[in-house]
Amino acid sequence: MTARPLSPAAARAMTVRAALAHHAANPSTGLAVAEGSAYELMLAKLHADRRDLKNIQSVERKIEHKRKILPDYTAWIDGALSVSGQARQDDVLMSVLVWQIDVGDYAAALRIAAHALRHHLVLPDQYQRTLGTLLAEEFADAALRALTASQPVDVDALVQVRELVANEDMPDEVQAKLHKSIGLALEPTAAEDALAALREAFRLHDKCGVKKDIERLERATRSTQQDTTGSAGA
Repeated sequence: MTARPLSPAAARAMTVRAALAHHAANPSTGLAVAEGSAYELMLAKLHADRRDLKNIQSVERKIEHKRKILPDYTAWIDGALSVSGQARQDDVLMSVLVWQIDVGDYAAALRIAAHALRHHLVLPDQYQRTLGTLLAEEFADAALRALTASQPVDVDALVQVRELVANEDMPDEVQAKLHKSIGLALEPTAAEDALAALREAFRLHDKCGVKKDIERLERATRSTQQDTTGSAGA
């Protein structure tokens, strides 16, 4: 059963408890875990929500359920992100990040991602990927699916992901996929930037499926340049 939305007063109290839990964590190690009864309660809720999700077979219904329960975590997230200085490992925070990507709330996910990468937080073990790899692959896959279905793509979010993970270690194939998605998304509005992204994708992984796209864009760019030159000389 989905919990009732928190009242404004309860939400403020949860935000404060999250901040206090992070402050209370042992600062002697860079990967100290947020602790205290508030964090333990949120972990218990997270585990219960995961059990509910595991019992749902439909991917579409899983996404819809995540969309319903995510507001229950808003106050906790606000509190966790409000702490200055040394950040604490927080499996609640990192799990919510993945769910936000799943439901397409990219702005919220990137807010947490920037914080997590800055403080070297890691994903819970079940995700079996580094945060940088997950971000690059999940955003790229979502964009490529949207492009295949002729749906709009959030190019700004893709570019932000590229900037966030620029120094992260990940398989070349994953990084190439991210550049490919950016290049294809940019093609209708910024041909030169799109071509640069596709060339980078090909450099990283020459079997990522962009060779024909590069050739097509190179022809279109040459044609545009010739038209411009001809018009200028007329």
